Amino acid sequence: MCGRYYVDDDTAREIEKLVWQMDEKKRQESLKAVDRIATREVFPGNDAPVLSERDGSICCGWQHWGFPGFQGKKLIFNARCESALEKPLFRDAILHRRIVVPASWFYEWNPRKEKNTFRREDMQVLFMAGFNRQYEDGEHFVILTTAANASMEPVHDRMPLILEREEISEWILDGTKTESILHRIPCLLARETDYEQISLFGTRIYLLK
Repeated sequence: MCGRYYVDDDTAREIEKLVWQMDEKKRQESLKAVDRIATREVFPGNDAPVLSERDGSICCGWQHWGFPGFQGKKLIFNARCESALEKPLFRDAILHRRIVVPASWFYEWNPRKEKNTFRREDMQVLFMAGFNRQYEDGEHFVILTTAANASMEPVHDRMPLILEREEISEWILDGTKTESILHRIPCLLARETDYEQISLFGTRIYLLK
């Protein structure tokens, strides 16, 4: 599950690094998109920066989070890795329109309705796999989710499909890697709540005053 995440200056700086090797025209277009990034939470239905393919290169642009629901139903903003290729709404997009959603962290709520923040400890930004479709009002994207790993299980049974930095270009540009990436297990994450910080890379707990 992923229903809210956060972008900030770290997100913008990381995107800049990824698009800097593009040709100058494409790079300038991407950097204009990066300049729009403001520190904020991103909700389903919001526009947000994503990395996608353009003329064989990775670029940054803004897209709308969530596919329109059928017959007035709620937005579809997540898709399960295990079944997405079987669904007509998702299959073509995963095969041909894969994107990556950068974020500084994302949020999840446990059964007691306590808010938990998940982030990487080894990098400032995490990269979530997704895909998009073209609609009359522009491009809309969905974030892929997979079974929770050990860091997520205490809170929820699902989590975003998080990519390593070296997998970004493979996911966006190389269709031969799609199925194998859909079955990968994401890295362990650090978890924070309003009252504690838990790290699975160490054995420390901080109680906040």
